[in-house]
Amino acid sequence: MPIWMQTAALLTFSNLFMTFAWYGHLKTMNSKPWLIAALVSWGIALFEYLIMVPANRIGYTELSVGQLKIMQEVITLAVFVPFSVLFMQQPLKLDYLWAGVCLLGAVYFIFRA
Repeated sequence: MPIWMQTAALLTFSNLFMTFAWYGHLKTMNSKPWLIAALVSWGIALFEYLIMVPANRIGYTELSVGQLKIMQEVITLAVFVPFSVLFMQQPLKLDYLWAGVCLLGAVYFIFRA
């Protein structure tokens, strides 16, 4: 499997954890004190870091730091939109499409030769 694909797969998996760590508690732990939510989120985020750090180390063998960052931002939006709509039951907005178009521009500029 190419390096960029390994990196993207690991970053996607890590982003699933991070999205739940950052936003999942808003729905699942709304009645709990913020300190409890923070501790649970830190526990979830640990798994994210255990995947994200190797992903970036693998990716950095062939990609620049800028390319890794833009890849992460695209993956973040690709994970966040379904999470927001399906898990958090937020409405799907056209703004997500426009944000994606802007990120496609960022991908173009950071990955062009």
